[in-house]
Amino acid sequence: MSSHRQSKKRRYVTWTVAGAAVAAGAGIAAQTSMAATTWPAQKTYTGRAFDTCAAPSLSAMKAWHTGFYGAAAVYVGGKNRGCSQPNLTASWVRSVSTVGWKLIPIYVGAQPPCQTGSNPEKLTATTAASLGASDATDAVTKASALGMKAGSPIYLDMEAYDITNTACNNAVLTYVRAFDKGLRAKTYRAGYYGFTSSSAKAIANAKDQTDLPGNLWYALWDKQNTTTADWPFGATRYTGHSRGHQYMVNSKETRGGYTITVDRDAWDAPVAITG
Repeated sequence: MSSHRQSKKRRYVTWTVAGAAVAAGAGIAAQTSMAATTWPAQKTYTGRAFDTCAAPSLSAMKAWHTGFYGAAAVYVGGKNRGCSQPNLTASWVRSVSTVGWKLIPIYVGAQPPCQTGSNPEKLTATTAASLGASDATDAVTKASALGMKAGSPIYLDMEAYDITNTACNNAVLTYVRAFDKGLRAKTYRAGYYGFTSSSAKAIANAKDQTDLPGNLWYALWDKQNTTTADWPFGATRYTGHSRGHQYMVNSKETRGGYTITVDRDAWDAPVAITG
């Protein structure tokens, strides 16, 4: 996202280096891979959402509930999470849910070995599977502790990287598959945040869609509040309330006397089950 790990300038540079061309992929990952499990009905939201590095205070969330935004993304965990979260507690989740907010859980897991910059957690070809599994366990533990129940999605945040680096890309796919399998084993839905030119493209265009996420949150900063008009991966892909679109970043906005810098999202996808 725009501020949890990288500056706006840095992220635009990374995004550009990764390449701007997007090709439509084939196939879509199933929402679940455990036919014998009884899954809770997913809770979806369609409308405008925002994400920001640190969860705002309860007072700010009440003031911001004006109807412009209906959902807020929150960073539930991950070693690469860039902001402390003093407000993000189970009590906060209950309170903002009561106000009427829908919540989008994000987990900033291990980042690619070929990604520039330093990260507290980077995956390698050797560690990808084990890190994916352990990070999934941690993500579910963190989300559950916040009151986000089974059946909720958790969106894995994968920042931009060089997807033409085959070894690096294969390691990322191994990690994502292990992460998603871990989520689904505990009856949490798999989601994924990435860039249309790189990290999201790698998932959408993977020839083997086994154990890849069924919900795709794509970063394409074109200022279009839509999940359809600029959708780059084929009209039949990720349908049925499975898309999010981060369309604007670093928007400084004031509502009810509270000023927050947010990224704007068009949302038509699962949100956390709370309450």
